[in-house]
Amino acid sequence: MTRRPRARRPRGRSHVGETHEVVVGPVAHGGHCVARVPVGDGPEPALRVVFVRHALPGERVVLRVTEGTAGDSFWRGDAVQVLEPSPDRVTAPCPVSGPDGCGGCDFQHVALPAQRALKAAVVAEQLRRLAGLEVDVEVEAVPGDDEGLRWRTRQRYVALEPPVDGVDGPVDRGMRKHRSREVVPVADCLIEAPHGPVHRVRDRDFDVARGGFWQVHPGAPEALVAAVLEALQPRPGESALDLYAGVGLFSAFLADAVGPTGRVLAVEGEPSAAALLGTNVPGVEPHTGDVAEVLTALAAERVEPVDLVVLDPPRAGAKRAVVEQVVARTPRAVAYVACDPAALARDLAVFAEHGYQLRTLRAFDLFPMTHHVECVALLTKTGSDLR
Repeated sequence: MTRRPRARRPRGRSHVGETHEVVVGPVAHGGHCVARVPVGDGPEPALRVVFVRHALPGERVVLRVTEGTAGDSFWRGDAVQVLEPSPDRVTAPCPVSGPDGCGGCDFQHVALPAQRALKAAVVAEQLRRLAGLEVDVEVEAVPGDDEGLRWRTRQRYVALEPPVDGVDGPVDRGMRKHRSREVVPVADCLIEAPHGPVHRVRDRDFDVARGGFWQVHPGAPEALVAAVLEALQPRPGESALDLYAGVGLFSAFLADAVGPTGRVLAVEGEPSAAALLGTNVPGVEPHTGDVAEVLTALAAERVEPVDLVVLDPPRAGAKRAVVEQVVARTPRAVAYVACDPAALARDLAVFAEHGYQLRTLRAFDLFPMTHHVECVALLTKTGSDLR
């Protein structure tokens, strides 16, 4: 389902279309940077926060307000003119990137090393602000893209009817603008991979339903499996929970590691994925349903301790109900795979309430040219020895 921005009720006079010259502040979660513009008259006018796309920290730019009324706590804007560019600014490879263009990429104007530094700064800031953690973060590149391009193995377009004229002929598809239903014609999306997804990891094939979830960066499955196994160090005979298990990517390799004397129980809410999980990993114990509800139902019979847990929740995170069911089973180690650093930080704070601390964190650039980043966090009980 495509997420649509919620319509905001106007609160006073609109400032949309106004331009302001500003020095851009730090990067913020969501693919923009923070700037402040004066509001009102007088010698010391109030300053309004504006979240600005297509800018870089330290740049002097002219921003144009794209959303904002007098009573809003913050506005949104685009950098429409760069007066003093950052040394990390590059010419965007995509001709439809930038203000009033396709909303799919946030950082096409940023050199790849600087993109990863910005993402690392966001992850660190979210952990600091929401979980009270000071963590040095490095975002790692993974194989499978061409200098940040040609990595997206699944892509959705909006049909243009009738087609519009393009450089090389009629264009019959497009992408939406940022926070808009308006469509920009796109003849060739430069982050789209030339071939579809291959559901094969470490000589093991996985069946995935048409339209079902699978990591879109070709290097993602191997990178995440390696990070999870390195974090957990599973041993023969151990028991494991794989929560939000999908079609069994982590379950498969956990089952290999714990062996025939071990046990892997997997929970997945999407019925077609859960059905394929049992096919892809015959030795796993699959459960279909909401993760919190399944764990609660199992606990009603008996709370069975487990050695290891993998959490790979959707963007909203696992949330308190699931975290508390996890810690009730006293695992020696938890690997949390997160696609949103804010949700990760909120869940880490709940884990900390129950004595589980962050031991290591790795971050991966699985979505180049966008603000998205994937993290793998290892948690253990305070004072415990992982080995």
